[in-house]
Amino acid sequence: MDVTLVNPFIEATLHVLSSLAFTKASAGKPFLKKDQLASGDVSGIVGLSGEARGTISVSFSEQSILAIVGNMFGEPVQEINEEVKDAVGEILNIVSGQARQKLEATGRNLKGAIPTVITGKNHTISHITRQPIVAIPFETDNGRFTIEVCIEEKPSG
Repeated sequence: MDVTLVNPFIEATLHVLSSLAFTKASAGKPFLKKDQLASGDVSGIVGLSGEARGTISVSFSEQSILAIVGNMFGEPVQEINEEVKDAVGEILNIVSGQARQKLEATGRNLKGAIPTVITGKNHTISHITRQPIVAIPFETDNGRFTIEVCIEEKPSG
């Protein structure tokens, strides 16, 4: 997969968490993911269509998402509930939108679907293409999360 498709999602993630949730995150080394097991306790996934098709997902550890949503709400959050699930969907929606804007500036036009949020220990994420899944681990002061990007170019012609 083309790295120019991945970088806008990393940049958007760092920007959204910093501005929306006052959370500083640092991206680790991207790697190819070999399975469908989510790396966290709550995940959001959004489909992409247009010039390419694929999925973007974000998977948060319970500790990291409770701190992030607590920062967004300005009060402590104790458990993964409907508000937390809504916040995960909204974070992913904004990240997806910002990344797609960056891609559009380079001539790539993608549309995003409505995010789906999945919770629970050891849940799986199914990406809709057979392309390699690029996973980017992130670290915050309150735990980890991972973004997964799986985009398949449409054949030209």
